[in-house]
Amino acid sequence: MPLTPFLKGRIFDPEAITAMTAVFVDLCARLGLRDKADSATRLVAEKIIELAGTGAYDEDGLRAATLRAFGLPE
Repeated sequence: MPLTPFLKGRIFDPEAITAMTAVFVDLCARLGLRDKADSATRLVAEKIIELAGTGAYDEDGLRAATLRAFGLPE
C-alpha cells in the first residue's frame, strides 16, 4: 500500500519517501490494516509523515517513534 496518497502536497526527498513507505507498509501489516480508506490507516500514515517532517528518515527510528507515539511496543 503506497504512502504517497497521504502526503497531500508535502515534499520529501526520494530517500525519505522510500523509508516512510517501508515503515508504513510494515506497520499496516503488523496492525492488520489493509484498506487505505480506513481511518486507522490514515492515522498511521499521518503520524509517519509528521515524524518524518522532523527529519526522522531512518527506517528503524521512524518505525520505533511511530509505535511509541501510539503506545505500542517496539
